[in-house]
Order: sequence, then structure tokens, then C-alpha cells
Amino acid sequence: MSLLSSLARLGAGFQQAAESRSAAQAQQQKASATAPQDATGKQDDSVTLNGGEQPKASSRLAVSRYKSDVGQDAAFVRETLRHKLAEYNLNPATRMAVQRSSGGTLALEARMPENLRQQIELDLNNNKGFKDAFGRLSMNEPTLAFVDTALKLNKAYGVNNSLLDTLVSDNQQFNGLGDLVHRYDNLRQTLSAERVEAAGNPRHYAFSLNAQA
Repeated sequence: MSLLSSLARLGAGFQQAAESRSAAQAQQQKASATAPQDATGKQDDSVTLNGGEQPKASSRLAVSRYKSDVGQDAAFVRETLRHKLAEYNLNPATRMAVQRSSGGTLALEARMPENLRQQIELDLNNNKGFKDAFGRLSMNEPTLAFVDTALKLNKAYGVNNSLLDTLVSDNQQFNGLGDLVHRYDNLRQTLSAERVEAAGNPRHYAFSLNAQA
């Protein structure tokens, strides 16, 4: 009798477990049927609760971080030039401009005696830290200026910039300043002359200094 009782209890347990599984499966199928699906039958994760359009990837760019990175290099270049004016006892209000020559070296334009201009130019070319900082600025600053201006126009007037949309990846992990600079440079090479001029030309970049400005 005890054996029959045990089998009865075991059978009841199996039946209860089977009923529980059936109920769970029915509930899961009901939830799947009510979830929005795309053409392939997969759930559409892009649907928002409010039904509004998702913001563009460009609106999530870390512009403040880009400005911080560029600002550090700009401050280093500026202070180095100011130090050179003081080192050679020149007027601190002397205007200077540094750019890259056709030969790849740094060229200095300044209103000062030619022998001092040449000496400072030589000092700058022998300063690896200065050359590296200037090189980063010559690529990063034009890109940042383009991105910042496009975003400000979009915010103020609702003007979308198709070049900016092409520049930005939907994956924010690939939207570092270096990524944008690389795409920006590649993009410029495919543009018409008019659009290149509008987008700026980092190859003709110059850093200007007027300590009294």
C-alpha cells in the first residue's frame, strides 16, 4: 500500500510540474506575440516608449573632452612661444605665426630681427615636444572647429550638416577625436573644391600668437 501511495504522489508531482511548464510557455508565447517585430521576426529594440525619433549619433559626441585635449596642446604651444620671446628679450606683444613648411619643418613668421627669427625657428624645430604638440594641433583643431560649429548651428537653427553625419559612427566607441580626425581627412579628399574650402584645410594650418590679445 505504501508503494502505491508513493507512486501516486510521484505521478501527481510530475503532473503539477508539467502544468507549470505549460502555463509558463503559454505566457511567454503571448508576450512574444505582442512585442513589435521587424521583417525578420526579431524584436525591434530601437522602438522608444514615447514613439519619438532617436537622437542622431552626433548629438552624443564628447565635444567638451575634445576641447580639453586640444586645449592642452594649444596651451603648451602658446607658452613655449611666449617663453621664446622672453628668452631673447623681445617685446611680449610681438606677433608670431608657426606653420609647417613644404619641406615638413616648422616655419616661423614674426616681425623681429631676421637672425633672432631664424634662431627661434631652429629652437622650435629642435624641440620634439613642441613639434609633436603642433602636429596634433594641426590635425585636431580644424576637425574640432568643424564639429563644434556644425553642432552649434544645429542647436541654434536646426540645421543638419550632412558632412558631420557622415563623419560620426553610430557606435560611440569609435567616435574618439582621433577617429573623427581620420575620417575627416579621408572625407576631405573625396569632396569637391568648394566643399573642401567650406570644411577647412588642416594642411595649411597655422598657430598664431599675440601675447597681449
